[in-house]
Amino acid sequence: MNDVALSLAGVDKIYAPTAKKPVHAVKSLNLDVGKGEIVALLGSSGCGKTSTLRMIAGFESVTHGTITLGGRRIETLPPARRGVAMAFEGYSLYPPLTVRDNIAFALKSAKMSGRDAEKAVAEVAALVEIEPILDRYPSSISGGQQQRASLARALVRPADLYLLDEPMGQLEPRLRALLRGRLKRLLTERGMTSIFVTHDQTEANALADRVAVMEGGELQQLANQTELKERPANLYVATFIGEPPMNVFDAEVEVGEHVRFSVDNGPKLEYSANAFSEAARTAIAKRNRVVIGVRPHDIRLNSGANEAKVVSNQWLGDQSHLAFDVAGKLMVAVAFSEVNAARGEAIRYDIPSAKLHVFDAGSGKAVTHGPEAA
Repeated sequence: MNDVALSLAGVDKIYAPTAKKPVHAVKSLNLDVGKGEIVALLGSSGCGKTSTLRMIAGFESVTHGTITLGGRRIETLPPARRGVAMAFEGYSLYPPLTVRDNIAFALKSAKMSGRDAEKAVAEVAALVEIEPILDRYPSSISGGQQQRASLARALVRPADLYLLDEPMGQLEPRLRALLRGRLKRLLTERGMTSIFVTHDQTEANALADRVAVMEGGELQQLANQTELKERPANLYVATFIGEPPMNVFDAEVEVGEHVRFSVDNGPKLEYSANAFSEAARTAIAKRNRVVIGVRPHDIRLNSGANEAKVVSNQWLGDQSHLAFDVAGKLMVAVAFSEVNAARGEAIRYDIPSAKLHVFDAGSGKAVTHGPEAA
């Protein structure tokens, strides 16, 4: 990547390393963030995303590895010398100061003129909609207001990097959706290199240029939103990204004139060998067993040779979500029109070869994405 602003190289975080059961929270993390880029750390609770953010900020020590920001090593520097602005979920506002003074604190410390500081505070307060509470104290405002004040305090100051930990987790949905758009515009227009932690895929998709999916302390994949959905690196990313999640089934595979996937205790999916590239056929042929996957939006209903019984059919106003029984598991399909299919009724379905994902049964790594090899 050209113009790298932040680089993490081989970063580990081990809590209680001398204990009988040390916790390896972050494992050999390599991550580059471009100048002006917005990256989301996305994952379930305990995946290592907040530990990563806290190591960059300087609130946690780095067990192994290096962190470079703007061309200088920062992993041993105190937080105040790193050039990082932070908004963490715990708010951390100064109780004796008003919200206004909390936001302006770093500006005054940097010797910004009173007029300029006042203007900067007013602009960021309008952005996060906290103008009416600027002269109140943290103890007198709600948790959501405290979170917005903390976010404003981070955004108002000049910094080489902005770290945001669940920056809108306490806000109600309408306000969260509004602030996502405003925050994205601010970060983009001002070229503010940013990393934010979230467990919310909608938030990651709306705000980030790229998303780093983490699980078990390891980076699973770093890519844009389209790449994550269409070319997931492994089975974890494939099933974690997307709503409803990808349908997956264990299957035996045979490659000859046709490529045939025999789902355990279920149907056979057969495709012409020409539907796959030579590289994809070669990759598939190396395995006797695989995991196959298809996203709900890619299943064609009332088409194909296979049938399954409908378990549920929900019309959501703009799309139908159908669940049907395939090999003793639920397969979910999404159609953008109302589907006339009652519970217990048999329905035909088809999985196009171009939409079929194939994963190694042992490692979970992607073998193919549709007709192309991974």
